[in-house]
Amino acid sequence: MNFLTMLSTAQQQNASLLCVGLDPEPSRFPDHIHGDANKIYDFCAAIVDATADLAIAFKPQIAYFAAHRAEGQLERLMEHIRRVAPQVPIILDAKRGDIGSTAEQYAIEAFERYGADAVTLSPFMGFDSVQPYLKHHDKGAFLLCRTSNPGGDDLQNQRLASVPGQPKMYEHIAGLAQGPWNFNGQLGLVVGATYPEEIERVRELAPTLPLLIPGVGAQGGDAIATVKAGLRQKNTATGSETTGPIIVSSSRAILYASKGQDFAAAARKVAMQTRETLQLARTA
Repeated sequence: MNFLTMLSTAQQQNASLLCVGLDPEPSRFPDHIHGDANKIYDFCAAIVDATADLAIAFKPQIAYFAAHRAEGQLERLMEHIRRVAPQVPIILDAKRGDIGSTAEQYAIEAFERYGADAVTLSPFMGFDSVQPYLKHHDKGAFLLCRTSNPGGDDLQNQRLASVPGQPKMYEHIAGLAQGPWNFNGQLGLVVGATYPEEIERVRELAPTLPLLIPGVGAQGGDAIATVKAGLRQKNTATGSETTGPIIVSSSRAILYASKGQDFAAAARKVAMQTRETLQLARTA
């Protein structure tokens, strides 16, 4: 089953647009395991168990594991997710961006070592930094497009004078991903929830691509505005129709909902509330 099919299946079975981000910080763990990096797997596995029927995807952030020499725990976690939630795709948030044989090795890391169904990439070095991932035909790749951090304006919001129409850089990336770079139909885009107007613009330029939208929850993104912007149904000016799914990611608000022994139950409660908010926004 390829990534897009898995995504569609998870959306239907779990009635969800919610992606649960797995960003384990031992310093924020519940009191009984506080500060213990050896408990990263246990903490994340408990979150997965509590939210497996609520998520459209899981998104482990590789840096949170690598910083604590916990890559082995990440491998175990990926196996655990595939075992308890085989219908839910896993997006490895790695933000890789390199060319040639190095990119090929990163692709092997993501798809063969960790068994991810999709990966996040930086497109800054051009198409030859993306192409090695597309050789894995059943996998997905999300290109950073309009990120939720304030510093994204430094490059992403600048106009490209050498390109016809002088689009902003994020608009140019969206057009490339919708068009010439997406010859296998594997690409998606990362667009931050803190910029709903720009989500709407990306959706206009890339109506068929899946959008991974972080920033709901602790980062302050508005869930209802995000869904409305990402699920535009039709552009009356161009006639293009939106068919691409959206994957709305929340991490810290879910992971750290409680400092007590009930942390997994508290995470489930927040995840359920977020999922319901996103579902309601589809018809609001």
